Amino acid sequence: MSNGIHAVVGDRLIVHSTHVGEAVREAEILEARGEDGGPPFVVRWSDTGHEGVIFPGPDAEVQHVGGRTT
Repeated sequence: MSNGIHAVVGDRLIVHSTHVGEAVREAEILEARGEDGGPPFVVRWSDTGHEGVIFPGPDAEVQHVGGRTT
């Protein structure tokens, strides 16, 4: 089940901190495996280079490339 987030390859996933002093995390979306570009997403984290699968929570948003909107 999607939380309304949709993405295409190259978009950025931003995960906001839920704790004071904790960093915001960013990842490049490598693949959207869900229906119509929904989660789960395969991402590459900008801070570690690690690749993994994520089902984003309510603290996440997608920044679309090229000004595209959903």
